[in-house]
Amino acid sequence: MKVLVTGGCGFIGSAFIRMLAREGGIEVVDVDGLTYAGDRERLSEVESGHSLFILDICDEEAMNLVFREERPDAVVHFAAESHVDRSIDGAGPFVRTNVLGTQVLLDCAVRYRVGRFVQISTDEVYGDLDFEAPASREEDRLAPSSPYSASKAAADLLAMSYSRTHGLDVVVTRCSNNYGPWQHPEKFIPVVAAALLSGRAVPVYGSGRNVRDWIHVDDHCRGILAALRSPPCGRGECKTYNFGGRCQVRNIELVEFACASLGVSFGSSVTFVADRPGHDRRYAIDCSKAERELGWRPERELPDGLGETLEWYRDNRRWWEQKVCGRLGTGSISRGG
Repeated sequence: MKVLVTGGCGFIGSAFIRMLAREGGIEVVDVDGLTYAGDRERLSEVESGHSLFILDICDEEAMNLVFREERPDAVVHFAAESHVDRSIDGAGPFVRTNVLGTQVLLDCAVRYRVGRFVQISTDEVYGDLDFEAPASREEDRLAPSSPYSASKAAADLLAMSYSRTHGLDVVVTRCSNNYGPWQHPEKFIPVVAAALLSGRAVPVYGSGRNVRDWIHVDDHCRGILAALRSPPCGRGECKTYNFGGRCQVRNIELVEFACASLGVSFGSSVTFVADRPGHDRRYAIDCSKAERELGWRPERELPDGLGETLEWYRDNRRWWEQKVCGRLGTGSISRGG
């Protein structure tokens, strides 16, 4: 089997490729623009079965050439602009990459008869939840709150339309906040780790009461592989699966745990900053459909997985310090993806 993976040098895409390399038997064609969020070092342990094309997914001519030459059996589409604060500052790159880039890939998938297209999305497309509301399910309406989540919702709907219009076999996966090694230090948990390991206070939006559902990146990737391998959809039918960690935690509680794990005083390690515009109070994912239909379930408990992740950041200071580039302490409370 040959799988074209977009954004394979990013945090989640690289974890997925490393998992495929351990599994064996799948050839990976990786298309990545190597923006600030991409890093080939994440794939240093992948020795075979992987080829990298440094390309912009919005470049229709280049993408047609890759599809024509490589003839992938499936596409797993991770590539996206994903940081909420950046989308608030400027929505253009998000609309271009997340919507136009997805359209280019979908057209190529139809033209070269790709067997399956997996659209990697986010729980943020469901929008804000009240603290007592039930967790988001696949059939819930989309109500994005930021330009980032709106661009992902648009990409989801575009992919779903290609299922009905063109008969493309499409699966959409939506996941809660990811965490794990190699995550870029603009995301929440790396911001926490970098600040605490550097003796700085962690910037926390508002009161820190916002709730997120956390899942280890390896659990997410197992879910994606299960979705990729699931039975074909009927013509015009699109499958959607939620993946979550069943672990809802307030941001301030996560910081408190990180302080305890790293042996740092919590009271002197937090500074509250002005809240982000349109900051969603809570995300929560109901992943019972994936558990029922795919036989998948999250395995990594947050205390163990987060402890291991913080240790990774302690042991790999050189990597994240290069990424920070003077931005320590200015990171944001964002989704982990």
